[in-house]
Amino acid sequence: MTPPLGDIAHIGHAQLFTPDLDASVAFFTDYLGLTVNGQDGDTVYLRTFDDYEHHSLVLTAREQPGLGRLALRTSSEEALHRRIKANEEAGGTGKWVEDEPGLGKLYVTTDPDGHEHALYWESEHYRAPEELRPALKNQPQAKPNRGVGVRRLDHINFLAADVLANAEFQQNVLGARPTEQIRLDSGKIAARWLTYTNKSYDVVYTSDWTGSEGRLHHIAFATDTREDILRAADLAIDSGVFIETGPHKHAIQQTFFLYVYEPGGNRIELCNPLTRLVLAPDWPLITWTEEERKKGQAWGLKTIESFHTHGTPPVA
Repeated sequence: MTPPLGDIAHIGHAQLFTPDLDASVAFFTDYLGLTVNGQDGDTVYLRTFDDYEHHSLVLTAREQPGLGRLALRTSSEEALHRRIKANEEAGGTGKWVEDEPGLGKLYVTTDPDGHEHALYWESEHYRAPEELRPALKNQPQAKPNRGVGVRRLDHINFLAADVLANAEFQQNVLGARPTEQIRLDSGKIAARWLTYTNKSYDVVYTSDWTGSEGRLHHIAFATDTREDILRAADLAIDSGVFIETGPHKHAIQQTFFLYVYEPGGNRIELCNPLTRLVLAPDWPLITWTEEERKKGQAWGLKTIESFHTHGTPPVA
């Protein structure tokens, strides 16, 4: 039975590991326009200008890049305990930690693939210092005067050995709704997009052609307009940021996008998905076939080559 909608309010923040902490911090501040909001040893906390919480991104020095933790804020303390109960009833385990500034206790568990998820309710609202105070009182922080100026963390795309098992964890344990998916001719689900909110998607699981577990495809930051993404591409070539593909438009979810890499080796998407909301409470799960996905993106651009050469269908 699918749990009631609304227990997960939104994505709080993501943690990335990077073998070059200084270069990664420079990328997110100078190129994307995030603001540093604290540091604890080899961990740096950064925020987008329109985030009401302490941080949107955590960068931690490690030998290899990848995803550390996806943190999700619940809609209430009662909702937090409902999701914990659902996790335990499904056979999952978890632990309580209190290790991030601006937040209370976090309940940490994992999906079937081993990606760490942290659920929490207690959160301090950000109060900007004088130099970052906005002119409009309904905005947490002044817009940045550098880089792309991304508004918020938008979504996470996980790689998974078993897409369906992980998607069902999101649906049955966390209460996410599936909105679109890719089904191969064999019947296997190769990717599924899910949402906690009225956004068309917050998390994605994509089949990992290596069969590995716990890996990351990308994290994505939202811009205000498509023009911001075109400007981001110009800034990338001027500042030496590697562009993998785009600017272009996905067929699935119709997101205008640009894929770049930050210096630590993590793929970052810039996206403008703000035109699509899922307002229908009975939204049907849209399925794309293997043949349909071979056509590539919305305007004919072929999806990044690595997915073809290893036998995995292209993702949106």
